[in-house]
Amino acid sequence: MISRRALAAAALLPSLGARAQSTPVVMGTWGGDYGDILRQAVDQTVAIPSGLEVVQEIAPAPTRKTKLLAERNARRGSMDVVGLSDVDMYELAQLGLFEPVNAPAVPSLSRVIPSLRRPYAVPHIYSARVILYNPNLVTTPPKSYADLWDPKYRNRVGLSDLLYAQYVETAAIVGGGGPSNFEPAWAKLREWKSLGARVYSSNEQLAAALKSEEVWLTVMWLARGFMWKQSGIPLNHVVPEEGATSITYEMAVPKNARNPAGGWRYVNAMLDTRGQTAFAARMGYVPTVTDAPLPPELARQISLTEAQQAKLRTPDYAYQASMSARVLDFWNKEFKG
Repeated sequence: MISRRALAAAALLPSLGARAQSTPVVMGTWGGDYGDILRQAVDQTVAIPSGLEVVQEIAPAPTRKTKLLAERNARRGSMDVVGLSDVDMYELAQLGLFEPVNAPAVPSLSRVIPSLRRPYAVPHIYSARVILYNPNLVTTPPKSYADLWDPKYRNRVGLSDLLYAQYVETAAIVGGGGPSNFEPAWAKLREWKSLGARVYSSNEQLAAALKSEEVWLTVMWLARGFMWKQSGIPLNHVVPEEGATSITYEMAVPKNARNPAGGWRYVNAMLDTRGQTAFAARMGYVPTVTDAPLPPELARQISLTEAQQAKLRTPDYAYQASMSARVLDFWNKEFKG
């Protein structure tokens, strides 16, 4: 005969199972527009209807990197999926922090542009670094990065502190180096500083300076320029004749994730065409999947032509990781100091 205690325990099993299945997926992400679109176009539209419970852990990228490093020896970390730029992701992947991409658990991976795939992360969205300028004040559009060193733009070039590594690479390109050789950058950065290049602490402050006409030109992601233009700032963009450099935002599952299965399911949800097109329409980032067609006018504003794609530069992740400390030291002590 079954005791009342046994019956009571059996009655609890379904609810316990339901709770186990609803273990939340903790997504380490940027806030602001990115977090909002993620919540609306991925979480609410794709992930939650598929049975996932999603919790966003919002913090700047340096904070997320620090947390991953601090938790690397912990049995269980605090994030099941983490988003980072391609350069940051490579740096941490070399320390063995991420699970290899689980292709069977991410069936949408077959739709991802092959050149953007990595063994340790899945690409979410991407853009390219271009020149943005105010056409009301810059009547002859610049053609190259080198034009931003023209003395006629003294005190009129604005830079975001967040993109310091990208500006070092830009200066290296102008000086004759490139993604794998930053040595020419130091002299060009000193020259830029002497020409009054202004540094703003955030992208938002740089946008305000462009809107107020305190600065006329900058080097920035094409996607960010699209957003600023949509907000009413008069801006045009130029893909530099030296060739633009790509930026990809990627997702990875830490090795000590509490819910790795849910993490991979969430990564798969992020590749859904609905979320991909939402990021394109609202933030100007190009989809990383091959089956998310964009309206022609939108594609014209946020994509590169075939000729520009042929000159697209890819970051040298290993070299940039090896130079990261020196780059940051120079930027803080000499360029900003």
